[in-house]
Parts: sequence; structure tokens; C-alpha cells
Amino acid sequence: MRMTTLYAALSGAFLLGAAALSSAQTNQAPAGSTITNPVKNASTAMSKDYRADKDRIEADFKADKAKCKSMSGNAKDVCMAEAKGKEKVAKAQLEADRKGTPHAQYEVAKAKAEADYDVAKEKCDDQKGADKSSCKKQAKADKEKAMAEAKSLRSNVASTKSTTTTTTTTPSATTTTTTKKTY
Repeated sequence: MRMTTLYAALSGAFLLGAAALSSAQTNQAPAGSTITNPVKNASTAMSKDYRADKDRIEADFKADKAKCKSMSGNAKDVCMAEAKGKEKVAKAQLEADRKGTPHAQYEVAKAKAEADYDVAKEKCDDQKGADKSSCKKQAKADKEKAMAEAKSLRSNVASTKSTTTTTTTTPSATTTTTTKKTY
């Protein structure tokens, strides 16, 4: 009888410990892990199509870069800026398609703005004096405008994402609570 009680107590302690350990492990995921923030269509990252698209982007960049080698001076700099910008935008778009999040779309818009700015700056180097200065100021203003549009697009998507309203009625009063989720 004593051995049966001992076995029952030991097996109960073992099961209780295992249950506590398993729940502790699932709640302690590191920040940014795929457990707490799963990537939409995570299997896409490992697919042949994704890798093929990534390889195609790199091959296109190498081809564009090779075209620039025959040029000289500022034309070569503009060509290289265009090639690098095209690659950055394509990679950002590939990631946005994989993730499918508003932040990923923001990153695409940001990459486009930065690429356009880099190309515009290089084109301004062909000019001299006040024209060059005003050209660079205009390029910077265009970049800031594009970045502001990207940020507003991201905040509009996040604010319209979901809004929940709950109403609780008690005999003495009615309470309405609105909760807004932001991403």
C-alpha cells in the first residue's frame, strides 16, 4: 500500500512538473521570433519560386552593372545608382510579397524613395553652381515627400486594420468601450 501511494505521488509530481515546464516554454518566446510574430506564408521563403526570383534579381543587377562598365564619368555614376536602386526596390518588393504586411509595403515605398533620391543626386552632379544646389534641394524635397506619403500610407492601413466596439449594459448604467489595435 505504501509503495502504491509513493508511485502515485511520484507520477503525479512528474506530470505536474512536465505540464508546468511545457507551459513555461511556450510563453517565453524571444521578441521577434516566428512563434510570436509568424510570417505570412513562411513556406514561401523556402520555395523554389522565391529563390529563383531572388537569383533573378541578383542576375539582373549584375547585368545592369556590366552595362555601366562601358560608360565613364557621371553617366557611369548615374547608371550604377539606377542599377543599385532597381535591385533594392526589387528585393524589397520580393520581401513584401512574401510577408504581406503593411510594414513590408512601407519598406518598398521607402526603397523607391531612396533609390529615386540617389539617382537624382547623381544627375545633379552634371550641373554647376546654383543650378546644382537647387537640383539637390529639389531631389531632397522629393524624397521627403515620398517618405511622408509612405508613412501616411502605413498609418492609414494600420488605423483601418481593426476597430472593435463592445457595449456592456448593467441595470444602473451603460458602458461603451472602444479598443483600437495598432500595428
